[in-house]
Amino acid sequence: MRGDIESRGEKDRGNNYGAVEEDRDTPWISWLIPLFVVANVAMFIVVMYFNNCPKHDSGCVARFLGRFSFQPWRENPLFGPSSSTLERLGGLEWNKVVHQHQGWRLITCIWLHAGIIHLIANMLSLVIIGIRLEQQCGFVRIGIIYLLSGVGGSILSSLFIQRSISVGASGALFGLLGAMLSELITNWSIYTNKVCALLTLLVIVAINLAVGILPHVDNFAHIGGFLTGFLLGFVLLPRPQLGWMERRNRPAGVRVNSKYKGYQYVLGLLSLILLVAGFTVELVMLFRGMKSVFWMVMVLGVALIIHEAGADEECSIVTALLSACSSFVNYGMPDPIPGEPCCVAMMSLSNVASSTGIETRQAVCRCMMDLITTNNPNATAIATLPGFCGVSLGFTIDPNTECE
Repeated sequence: MRGDIESRGEKDRGNNYGAVEEDRDTPWISWLIPLFVVANVAMFIVVMYFNNCPKHDSGCVARFLGRFSFQPWRENPLFGPSSSTLERLGGLEWNKVVHQHQGWRLITCIWLHAGIIHLIANMLSLVIIGIRLEQQCGFVRIGIIYLLSGVGGSILSSLFIQRSISVGASGALFGLLGAMLSELITNWSIYTNKVCALLTLLVIVAINLAVGILPHVDNFAHIGGFLTGFLLGFVLLPRPQLGWMERRNRPAGVRVNSKYKGYQYVLGLLSLILLVAGFTVELVMLFRGMKSVFWMVMVLGVALIIHEAGADEECSIVTALLSACSSFVNYGMPDPIPGEPCCVAMMSLSNVASSTGIETRQAVCRCMMDLITTNNPNATAIATLPGFCGVSLGFTIDPNTECE
């Protein structure tokens, strides 16, 4: 489509040094993306070797493959290994990352796949998207986008999904899609058919995100990878604008200085700040056992909407609020501290219970009693939360209370 435009000092025929524009019309040779494909395929073979289905189950699929045969269909419809094998070899699992300090799983999980179908779909997408990008932008920038997007997807997935194992290169792939979109935006003046290119890319992104509603698909990894790649595209993929626009019609021997536009610098700087801040906040939240920044947004708004909700809606909101305290409720650690997300949630409940009328307070009370007696056998720890956080809910958290 176009190449990089670089200017450098070059010695001319008269042995004088002059600045001459060097147009990189020849695409880069793509070798990194094919290497990633080979690495993913090799890792799948290694995983299947260690899985050794016939040793543990008599219902393996494709038993003629020996120890490389797949887990029974009822266990893994994607024709792949068991969840325990994926976990053992580096799959993303929240408890191991947070409580066993195995942060390396944020990286290793992007090289693992749940089955042959999962692997083929991702590798075909990687070849179609990645090779062209590498040819246009070079292996360094595309490699950085791929790897950081994979990690970004892993972090967001960990914050939202705490009771299942996540694997796959989907977050990294969505990072490449996000980078394509930001590259289109920051280099807008270069494209001749702008609207068509933008609509085509948006349709591709929308279709891939829609796939995330299917069972066993981790859309949080997709979103995290996409956002990471989108921001990285503004930082790593801007092109000099002026020289490219004028080089086609300039007289021979006339030098045109390529330069970046002001908005490219602004977008790049803002994206870098957002990227660093986002990674920092998410990593702190993850390793401190918090769940997600989006729950905190819900906490801030719940006091305004809970009085309009019915009893069932109120209970679901209370459950969501208390998810901020899940580490303490489930594991007894870390203790809630005033000012942190768990206690912020309890403070919101306290405000709701004291300011929105007796009916809402009764609904909140009944929901909490239901959590203690029915939904979670460990939820009796909820009774200690007001004391830890120094708040009052206006009622005693006790399964025997009447909530009247």
